Amino acid sequence: MHEIKEMCRSVSSSELFTGIPNREIKEMVCRARILEFATGDVIHSADDPITQVLLLMDGRIKRSQFSQNGQEVVLQLGVPGEVISVPTLLPRGKHSSTVSALQPCKVLAWESVSFNAMVERFPGLLKNLELILNSRLEDLTQRFCEASTKATSPRLASSLVQLADRIGEKVEDHIELRVSQETLGQMTGMAFNSVSRLLSIWKRQGIVKLRRGIVEIHSIPHLLSCAELVHTSAQNAGPGNEIVASGAIVVEINKKSHEGPSSY
Repeated sequence: MHEIKEMCRSVSSSELFTGIPNREIKEMVCRARILEFATGDVIHSADDPITQVLLLMDGRIKRSQFSQNGQEVVLQLGVPGEVISVPTLLPRGKHSSTVSALQPCKVLAWESVSFNAMVERFPGLLKNLELILNSRLEDLTQRFCEASTKATSPRLASSLVQLADRIGEKVEDHIELRVSQETLGQMTGMAFNSVSRLLSIWKRQGIVKLRRGIVEIHSIPHLLSCAELVHTSAQNAGPGNEIVASGAIVVEINKKSHEGPSSY
């Protein structure tokens, strides 16, 4: 009984249960089972039949798609409280992407048939699912527009700011993102070398620091300025000079800033 109460408390603030009465949350938690995955485990693959609805309780996941030649595109990095496998009303619905564990994960799992029956009983669930799906679509639409219209420098800066808001951890005087440079490239449609060069420029300016698998952000305002200003500078700089232009803008920002590059 105590375990059920703790799970209800843990998931009550999740996107799935926002605004849902406690008694309904308790009934749903009682109907779920707990699944655990080790780092690197594939939770489900693209084209697998949708048989469960999964709510991430602990750990982190990534949602990906793969091209025909095996190139990976990261669609989402998921954190506790997020739905990582949504229900379908189609009898033979399939997953459109692959979800894998970036670290040990614990999830609440409902069989699709049982979950759909509860959605019919609890209208608040349907509303939350609509909000979740709309949010995912808006995020993908924004990223597609950025990849289509923005140069690499503002694209990477925007992505770092968004990730800091979603999955960043405040540690002393900075924000830590547990994400590799390879994953950043897969999220932004950038080559690894481009990501590495830009981060190196920002590191020299004191905006970020780099550790294995971690990006420390020491100035969100400077990243925001890069996201807004580099695009114009890169256009004026001409082809091939985008990286140089981004560095020049950061220098100018630092000259004008009274807070210094360590503020956020």
